[in-house]
Amino acid sequence: MIFFSGGTGPTSDSGWGCMLRCGQMVLAQALLLLHLGREWRWKEGLKQPAAYYRVLHCFLDQKDCLYSIHQIAQMGVGEGKAVGQWYGPNTVAQVLRKLSLFDDWSSLSVHVAMDNTVVIEDIRKLCLTSSTKPHEHEPCERYSEQGASYRSSWRPLLLLVPLRLGLTDVNTAYISSLKACLTSPYSLGFIGGQPNSAHYFIGFVGEELLFLDPHTVQPAVDVSDDDMMGETGEMTNADCSYHCMHPPCRMDMSQLDPSIALGFFCCTEHDFDSWCEHIRTVMCGNQLPMFELVTTRPKHWPPFVLPSGPSDQAGGADFTAIEKPFERFYDSDEEFEILHL
Repeated sequence: MIFFSGGTGPTSDSGWGCMLRCGQMVLAQALLLLHLGREWRWKEGLKQPAAYYRVLHCFLDQKDCLYSIHQIAQMGVGEGKAVGQWYGPNTVAQVLRKLSLFDDWSSLSVHVAMDNTVVIEDIRKLCLTSSTKPHEHEPCERYSEQGASYRSSWRPLLLLVPLRLGLTDVNTAYISSLKACLTSPYSLGFIGGQPNSAHYFIGFVGEELLFLDPHTVQPAVDVSDDDMMGETGEMTNADCSYHCMHPPCRMDMSQLDPSIALGFFCCTEHDFDSWCEHIRTVMCGNQLPMFELVTTRPKHWPPFVLPSGPSDQAGGADFTAIEKPFERFYDSDEEFEILHL
């Protein structure tokens, strides 16, 4: 793959693209839930619904595909990351939020919580804003068991919560909260991993995390639009590279790097209300919660400004963690604020 028309730049994401690929994974899972529903399963060799190929097309290694590694890398330049530079979870989350503004088909609300705080008021403002195009979200709504009032107003939410759970290692006090978040029916897992080696974590067994590993170098899939939309049978071999052909890997929780970004998907407003109740229950049972869930924006924060469209890249979601000089010296990853221990 070539990033620039002049033929310059990286031709592979080997050695630097693992966190970008993990970001693609968590977003792709949200889009599959949105357009195909939770009960859908991919089976090798079978023709899939048209929506599946449309989702897949968003992630092809081509410049004109919305969520391609090209688009993510180029958008990351605005976050201070040069093409080919390694990303942290927070940078990937911010880039995905910006790219989602161009996705009229999904009309997805991507919110990145900052300063370890999820503000309910901000999310409602974001998700209850009108979309410029009609929604096509029947599969998602079907398993959410909600009525027409939810379908007509709420834009599906992808919530990303970047966190740092310790200085150099994960503080064991957060482990129970992390497990509880992974058991939520709205969980998409989280992205993180080990220093300079990113993974997509999808669950746990005992004290081991289950994860998908993007560190498999393979040629980019190059197929025609007709194949991608499922009009022929030639796509079945090509799309295998987008799916895991082996069981998830395992990692002891003690080996996890403390910089992570949790992912949650709420298709309806009722889903979001249920998620809030689940998180309140989880946090109340832990003396050291991973993040705060508050009703309104803290008074010392700047106002929340809704993005008006793709041209409005800033908006309220660009709010960054409030810098505390006495903490910055100890923060090994400048994208995060250390949680008070």
